Amino acid sequence: MGIFTLLRNAFGRSRKPRATEPEGAPETPEQPPVPEPRQTPAEEHELVAAAFDKVTVPHQTPPAEATPKTTATTKPEPERKPEPEAEPEPEAAATPERTPEPEAATQTAAEPEPRPEPKPEAAATPEPTPEPEAATETAAESEPAPKREPETPAEPEPDPPTETDPQAADGEDAPQGPPAPDDETRTGGAGGNTTAEGEAEAPADTTPHADPPKPKPATPLTRVKSRTPTLTTAYKAATTTLRKKNLTGTRAKLYLVLDRSASMRPYYKDGSAQALADQILALAAHLDAAPSVHVVFFSTEVDGTTDLALAPGHDTRIDDVHAGLGRMGRTSYHAAVAAVLDHYDTHTKSDTAPAAPALVVFQTDGAPDAKTPATQALTEAAETHPGVFFSFVAFGDHDNKAFDYLRRLKTPNASFFHAGPTPRELTDTELYEGVLADWRP
Repeated sequence: MGIFTLLRNAFGRSRKPRATEPEGAPETPEQPPVPEPRQTPAEEHELVAAAFDKVTVPHQTPPAEATPKTTATTKPEPERKPEPEAEPEPEAAATPERTPEPEAATQTAAEPEPRPEPKPEAAATPEPTPEPEAATETAAESEPAPKREPETPAEPEPDPPTETDPQAADGEDAPQGPPAPDDETRTGGAGGNTTAEGEAEAPADTTPHADPPKPKPATPLTRVKSRTPTLTTAYKAATTTLRKKNLTGTRAKLYLVLDRSASMRPYYKDGSAQALADQILALAAHLDAAPSVHVVFFSTEVDGTTDLALAPGHDTRIDDVHAGLGRMGRTSYHAAVAAVLDHYDTHTKSDTAPAAPALVVFQTDGAPDAKTPATQALTEAAETHPGVFFSFVAFGDHDNKAFDYLRRLKTPNASFFHAGPTPRELTDTELYEGVLADWRP
């Protein structure tokens, strides 16, 4: 019993500086007395082990340190120097190495709590142990915070890029979202837009536009009916033919050349010449703003001229003029061509405005007496008056060789239509089809 008492007293004295050194408290003389000696050696060994445990645990996790490992390795070294004979010291040094986690320190510190240790620091020793746990819990709670960051942003995540979405390059910010609808109308290219960037899209033109005015004849049908009712049928036929030839609304000056050679006498007697003049006057009502036809009578020379207008007496005007011209002569084409061009230059051609086109219906019953002058006159007219067109209308038999000259005529300003031996039997449409076949003003 005396040995245990000595050991207990020795350990009690050695434990006082150990308990006070780590805390640095000046209350060493105020420690309570050592408890009564125990009678069993096992209990005495437990007391020794508990004393060593209490020495290492409070220095393992001091309140000022965040990690218990540094305190356990630095503080127990000065305590082992005065006691080289104590064998459990290596265990104390190894104990903190095996318990890096705060949970092990908590379990070790929890064992001496039920023991009635008089030392006030013993009650305070387990207090630092929960601190790392709290720190650990705080750190553990803060660790998953980055994982919840994608859920916290107020703005929705952009849709995954498609083939048309722009991809963010390395180091650049990802696109904030799909482009605004107004960006779709801008161009960079293909989708092209045709609207330049920065310009507002022009509103669709919804204003109703009036159709362009339809081409109309120079003289309306009502005026023809009121002034020259006998030309109504021919006027309507001319309307159909002009529409078919896409010549409705065309404006031109009308001329009529009548052959007064001796062979033409029967065609004046049966009214063929007068009928042709009326048909050309009805056509002039469509083409001439001042509907009139300038008529040239020719034979060996120019026998006479007259003008037809939409007025009473037009249906006998040709016969009356022909009767007053006297003797009938030969067939000189070149004289008639020259007379037409002179009148055209005087009354139609202008120096300030382009010359209006002219359609010349040239009637004859045979070839010219002088072919060379006729060809030369037509050729020169094509060069000097390209707007004047000569449409030849032949009266006579179809097998008459005299018309071979006109058939072979290749000047660009002339055409040929054979009306036959009885031209009055032709309908108005047939005549207009023949006269307008090649005319394109």
